Amino acid sequence: MEQAKDTTASSPLSPLRSPVFLRVWLASLVSNLGGLIQSVGAAWLMTSIASSADMVALVTASTTLPVMIFSLASGAIADNFNRRYVMVAAQLFMLLVSVLLALFTWFEWMTPWLLLGFTFLIGCGTALNNPSWQASVGDMVPRADLPQAVALNSVNFNLTRSVGPAIGGLIVASAGAVAAFAANAFSYLPLLIVILRWRLAAPANTLPPETLGRAMTSGLRYVAMSPQIEKVLLRGLLFGFSAIIVLALLPIVARDELGGGPLLYGLLLGCYGIGAVGGAFLGGKVRQLTSNEVIARGAFIGFAVSALAIGYGGSAWAVGLGAFVAGACWVMALSMFNVTVQLSTPRWVLGRALALYQTATFGGMALGSWIWGLVAEAHDIPSAFLLAAVVMLVGALLGRWLPLPDLSSENLEPLNRWKVPDVALDLQGRSGPMVVLVEHIIRKEDSARFLALMRERRRIIRRDGGRQWELMLDTQHPDQWIESYHLPTWNDYVRHNQRRTHADAVIYDAIRALHAGAEPPRIHRMVVRPTDIKEPGLQNKTPMDLGG
Repeated sequence: MEQAKDTTASSPLSPLRSPVFLRVWLASLVSNLGGLIQSVGAAWLMTSIASSADMVALVTASTTLPVMIFSLASGAIADNFNRRYVMVAAQLFMLLVSVLLALFTWFEWMTPWLLLGFTFLIGCGTALNNPSWQASVGDMVPRADLPQAVALNSVNFNLTRSVGPAIGGLIVASAGAVAAFAANAFSYLPLLIVILRWRLAAPANTLPPETLGRAMTSGLRYVAMSPQIEKVLLRGLLFGFSAIIVLALLPIVARDELGGGPLLYGLLLGCYGIGAVGGAFLGGKVRQLTSNEVIARGAFIGFAVSALAIGYGGSAWAVGLGAFVAGACWVMALSMFNVTVQLSTPRWVLGRALALYQTATFGGMALGSWIWGLVAEAHDIPSAFLLAAVVMLVGALLGRWLPLPDLSSENLEPLNRWKVPDVALDLQGRSGPMVVLVEHIIRKEDSARFLALMRERRRIIRRDGGRQWELMLDTQHPDQWIESYHLPTWNDYVRHNQRRTHADAVIYDAIRALHAGAEPPRIHRMVVRPTDIKEPGLQNKTPMDLGG
């Protein structure tokens, strides 16, 4: 198998050598700064128009909930359409919502539920943008630089987190929330200009895009048939659920536990951001020294300790130190989850895999924001942080049974070995259903090895769209095995074969090596022909006219 390049060898700043990545990174710095200023304004505005802790926590939940709901559809869009256009549409939408948010606040029309509605819409724009943006990172930098690029994106966000909240607090304290919302609206412009000027070379594809429903189903099927990615999703969900308590309840801690105002809240978020920047730079070195599972357990345990410091610290210094540790653990864990998904997924389904990862993680965040707000409202702030710390320790312990995979060294680039076969029928893209039969001749002494390989082949075929996979043994010829599977249409059959990667070829070539026939395995590609034709004029129709 052709091995992928080492993903840990490049320096932390090597992705910045790519001009496109550098320009997008700098523009994102401005956009992230505006987003954090807006978050401070929204959170503090809610404390002034609503008194309950759960309503304040819902500001965070309303931003993260759309990512959970809409990410899969956004991932399907990212994999089937030009990702540059998708990002432009998402940025324009968020710009429009931010302008409306500022106007409604300026004219004093804002209510608690209206504020949640605006932040929900901004979250919808984020949900549309994120899969396309994250899947495009691999188009900007070499594969060897991908972990560093993901870490730099975390550094980007958390550099702004280290100063943005403090700036946001100053803006809110001096000019009100409306100024924070206006600043966010202007912050979208540099990124829009950079994306519009970027010419992303879209891969050539002779097939029409999948329908949204079928593309979403393909993404779900791929992840369901990929056990290693499922582990990342589960741990990401649990981490997001427990760790979000810091961001969700920090405004209440600053106001009620420490008696501070928006400036103190901004400074505490700044501590969180500084810790996150340190965690991003430290994460690359840690990945070279230890496994993903050790990093995950350390992040869960470190966050549990920081949650106790924030909930029971009682002073701005103790809470600030806890926020610093929490930020470092947050970035190290989420960057590692993101990179693991990216390096474990081929390009054709990457947007959907990342979307499902975000659905799990942000879904945990949205649920956690709501739950921890309710616990704080029903009991008190320290009790909520104590319970969250217990959940984090459970997440660390879970690694004993569901350890995370290390960064994949498999080559998941398209194999490009398969060619569209010559057929005697005039097949159309919608022709179908298609049935594929493959004849294998296997010696008796090789049958155990063959069956083991075919179990993996079954997973690959089903993962990439095949249905009703079966393996049969001929009763008259015990060395002859017949493999069969179905696909809905001829287009689906072509798409299925184009999805094969170099890593898949290892299994396919090993099966081919066991074939004992004088000729290669014989493949039958058949279109289903209905027999109950009763309408006049249909008797002479071809299977292609009647199929799919």
